[in-house]
Amino acid sequence: MGTEPRQRPGDGPDRVYRGLRQSIIEQAVAPGTRLPEDALAGQFGVSRTVVRAALERLGSEGLVERVNNRSARVASIGVEAAADLLDVRQGLEAMVMRRVAGRLSAAQLDRLRAHVAREELASSLNSAEAVRLAGEFHVLLAELSGSATLARYVSDVVSRSSLILTSHTLPHSSSCGVREHETLIDLIARGEAEAAAENMHAHLEQVAARARLR
Repeated sequence: MGTEPRQRPGDGPDRVYRGLRQSIIEQAVAPGTRLPEDALAGQFGVSRTVVRAALERLGSEGLVERVNNRSARVASIGVEAAADLLDVRQGLEAMVMRRVAGRLSAAQLDRLRAHVAREELASSLNSAEAVRLAGEFHVLLAELSGSATLARYVSDVVSRSSLILTSHTLPHSSSCGVREHETLIDLIARGEAEAAAENMHAHLEQVAARARLR
């Protein structure tokens, strides 16, 4: 009878999930790539059960798919799906902006600015990482809204969007996004809720335009 690797403290689906998610969004593994559970278990030094749980979580975010119950593979999201995703994102993230504008502490605003500083550094070094960090900025905003439901939905749609954007974002376009994120933070700090919501809508339109998805 086969044996599975002994689990070490701290091992679990979260570590595998984070590692695979980063690799997928930064396209270290391309869309359509098979993700065999046994190979991943060996790579991460965990059991296949742990890998399966991580893959199911990635599947719920649209980053991994199974066809006819066969082995998992990195999802291939067509450009045609981008319009629907963008419409959903704009609605959700307008809600986020109205909830956070004028309601964040100085520490929370500093956290957002520190994240944007990481984006700015990545934009000059690694476009795939810059896309991932840009998406995480939007998820962070949703988390700061205090609504677990809103944060979950935003995280889901941002994951799917990031997979598309990594494939289509034009070179050096991420620096524009950094400046737009800085503007959003300024509007939040001043408590201009409607202006913040409108700017978020315009920002997402610009993201799509730079990636030639509109």
